[in-house]
Amino acid sequence: MGLLTASQSNLSGLPRRLVQDGIVSEEDMQTATEAAREAKEPLVSYLVENEMADSGAIAVAASHEFGVPLLDIDAIDIELETLRVVDQKLLTEHRVLPLLMRGKRMFLGISDPTNLQAIDDVQFQTNLRIDPVVVEESKLQEHIGKALEQVDTSMSSFDDDDFDLENLDVGDGSEEEDDGVTKDDIEDAPVVRFVNKIMLDAIKRGASDIHFEPYEKIFRIRTRLDGVLSEVAQPPVALAKKVCARLKVMSRMDIAERRVPQDGRIKMRLSKNRAIDFRVNTCPTLFGEKIVLRILDPTSAQLGIDVLGYDDQQKALYQKHLAKPYGMILVTGPTGSGKTVSLYTGLNILNNEDRNISTAEDPAEINLPGINQVNVNPKVGLTFASTLKAFMRQDPDVIMEGEIRDLETAEIAIKAAQTGHLVLSTLHTNDAPRTLTRLVDMGVKPYAIATSVSLIIAQRLARRLCDNCKEVKDIPREALEKEGFDAEDIENGMTIFGPKDCKSCNDGYKGRVGIFQVMEVSETMGRIIMEGGNAMQIADQAGIEGVVDLRRAGLNKVKDGMTSLEEINRVTIE
Repeated sequence: MGLLTASQSNLSGLPRRLVQDGIVSEEDMQTATEAAREAKEPLVSYLVENEMADSGAIAVAASHEFGVPLLDIDAIDIELETLRVVDQKLLTEHRVLPLLMRGKRMFLGISDPTNLQAIDDVQFQTNLRIDPVVVEESKLQEHIGKALEQVDTSMSSFDDDDFDLENLDVGDGSEEEDDGVTKDDIEDAPVVRFVNKIMLDAIKRGASDIHFEPYEKIFRIRTRLDGVLSEVAQPPVALAKKVCARLKVMSRMDIAERRVPQDGRIKMRLSKNRAIDFRVNTCPTLFGEKIVLRILDPTSAQLGIDVLGYDDQQKALYQKHLAKPYGMILVTGPTGSGKTVSLYTGLNILNNEDRNISTAEDPAEINLPGINQVNVNPKVGLTFASTLKAFMRQDPDVIMEGEIRDLETAEIAIKAAQTGHLVLSTLHTNDAPRTLTRLVDMGVKPYAIATSVSLIIAQRLARRLCDNCKEVKDIPREALEKEGFDAEDIENGMTIFGPKDCKSCNDGYKGRVGIFQVMEVSETMGRIIMEGGNAMQIADQAGIEGVVDLRRAGLNKVKDGMTSLEEINRVTIE
């Protein structure tokens, strides 16, 4: 082999063997080792993905160096039961694949047998003895992707043949017997496959809504992704009525009634452990019924407070008032602004065995074990008000009401907050100060508002810039001042980023970030309300007390490089 050079002596294990065998040069190996460490990516994966070494040559060298058997993974069929033994997160995190089980032994496919962390994690999770088997990195990645699709635990990739689109298990989520109407009575197979494909593709892309819109000469289908609608299909207009009928059958609506709006629900069961709910609404238009599906995917809700977008001061305020035994926390904003996720983030913090938590929602979008959730149903008299009255006789500690819509509901919620209960709810107002005056407009007594409402959170969702392709924007100082940036920030040379676009994002954006106005209701604000003050007076007082409004919160997100100025102008008002 020859003597090791000084630089080689700094390498150990597989990297040193690859350099000795001439598979990777010393310089490239040093570079790859550092880059893989920074990217938190396995070294072998980095070498293969960046075409710095041949996958097969690495596998042969690893097998010889460490005496681990080498296997051509294409030559075997992996059993489904074997795949299900290992947590799917471990497969993607460590890039390993269970190949075969014999008693208490599992043979684990791995491209780098020195990755002891991966072997230990799988052994700990499965409680099995792990025998590593070297597999080529490129083939390993291909088979991991196929395995994830096979066990249906990841929505990262769908092909047309991954599901039986005609016979996918769909229904309204109820336990009632079928009413005798089958899909074949209304639809033919192509329409069934088409509707299921649209729904599955929307889930795959992470969309929140699907719009089926019939017009005189076109039939348009759009999805809302990261808060923005975009067209995904334009099937023949003759299909509009068939697609509408299919969706109404799936959600148990009256297919003969086309004159009034209807509400329904679809449950699409993708596997034994994964189901997606769709909230369905129809609306009669000039050329047919427009149908909108709201996708309710519990796994898409991020319940950690650190990932929502609160700054440190806002987060501390929210946590402070969640810790209080009584009072009312209101979250306000338009539909689709993330109010439900903010509320459930708070409930998730409060959810422990010494608290009785009950929620009334329309409908319950996120399922949390340990919380008593009720779907209101006005048709049978189960309204928000009647549900809250029932909660008050259930020895509650924390109550969440999906939305305050009328005076009766508001008064019951406020009485609960005044009598030793923590109440969380939502309202539809533009900002925090207007929330207080909105309650007055509903007929709630000003004194009751001042003594019960403790915290108001107004919020919006802005698209987050893609970290892979965002680019610096050159914006004149005058324009930045006009947008509302502080002169001090401009003079300090802050960097403004904008969208570009790449294959891993959507028009330069990927995901969303919350913009928040968190306003603690002080004694002074309460006095303004009791004296008949308006929203402008409350807003002025909030500014004096250091409350950051939505516009300023948005500009701070731009300054931090999270989103663009165009996006903040879209979701906030100057």
